[in-house]
Amino acid sequence: MSLSGVAAIAGIGATEFSKDSGRSELRLAVEAVSSAIADAGLRPSDVDGLVTFTMDGNAEIAVARELGIPELSFFSRIHYGGGAAAATVQQAAMAVATGAAEVVVAYRAFNERSGQRFGQVSAAAARQVNTSGVDNGFHYPMGLATPAATVAMVARRYLHSYGASSEDFGRIAVLDRKHAATNPNAWFHGRPITLAEHQNSRWVTEPLRLLDCCQESDGGVAVVVTSTERARDLPRPPAVIAAAAQGSGPDQYTMTSYYRDEIAALPELGVVARQLWRQAGITVADIDVAVLYDHFTPYVLMQLEELGVCGRGEAKDFVADGALELTGTLPLNPHGGQLGEAYLHGMNGITEAVRQVRGDAVNQLPSVSNVLVTAGTGVPTSGLVLAADRPSSPA
Repeated sequence: MSLSGVAAIAGIGATEFSKDSGRSELRLAVEAVSSAIADAGLRPSDVDGLVTFTMDGNAEIAVARELGIPELSFFSRIHYGGGAAAATVQQAAMAVATGAAEVVVAYRAFNERSGQRFGQVSAAAARQVNTSGVDNGFHYPMGLATPAATVAMVARRYLHSYGASSEDFGRIAVLDRKHAATNPNAWFHGRPITLAEHQNSRWVTEPLRLLDCCQESDGGVAVVVTSTERARDLPRPPAVIAAAAQGSGPDQYTMTSYYRDEIAALPELGVVARQLWRQAGITVADIDVAVLYDHFTPYVLMQLEELGVCGRGEAKDFVADGALELTGTLPLNPHGGQLGEAYLHGMNGITEAVRQVRGDAVNQLPSVSNVLVTAGTGVPTSGLVLAADRPSSPA
């Protein structure tokens, strides 16, 4: 049994992206889910499944109550922070494919800037009564207590191993901000940056500068998943789930996988990529748009290498040659990514992929057939290939 092509994203929804939403996280979730259901041309009573992140503070039953969803036959949560993004869609697709549910909404909502700021030290992370708490208890006392600090270790190794520079990281930030500048929904709309501005931004944790780090955002995003057959009868062109996968690699930790033979690599993404190409029956060369999880710029370079776009250490030259521009061979994050649009744990990247497939994105690429979406890296992760619908011709 193959998951490929069985389910599709039929609707997307989001709140505005801000630094102070002025409302509860539950209200943000309900607004996003309600918007996605309406976009799909459905009603809350049509929904029988909900999926979110373990980190989301909005219980599925609370969202259902507020929306008037009468019954749920499926609900699920995915762990590992941003690594869960694409996996929420995978879970929804599996539920639809197996008959566990007919219409499943995946959502994520938080006040990450005005509420709990993920970029700061969280003592609670080391006090968890589970093995993640044990793991964090080893490195927190050493000062590795923020996401930027944990990534900086890998970034430094990448620079050492491949002769890359801070400017190579900066080109990713400049590109994302360039795309965000023309996206009215982006927090950094109208505010591009130069490489010089990147280089002059303050250090957060060397070798990461402020402009190497994604935003802290308030907001919510949701997507509606149903069968491809049903989606074809709904108002919006379906974004077919051609492939969906999760992956964890050897000696896997959450952001601190420093015990591998090769530190400056993301083998968990390789696990995902191999599944994606096999399920979708394509190669990376068939991807028209790449929506890569850009919480920190070094991981974008490493993703390009892990996905097979280029060899180890070659991503810096690939980027410098302009391949990720909207006019390049592999356009990157036309919405501006998490560096430019908003940091919604990767869910806004999924909605951008849907828009590109539909043909109604702000920075729309021509003739989009396949869009790659990756989730958080440095952690167990997930990915998607969303495809334009190509119904079979009647016999």
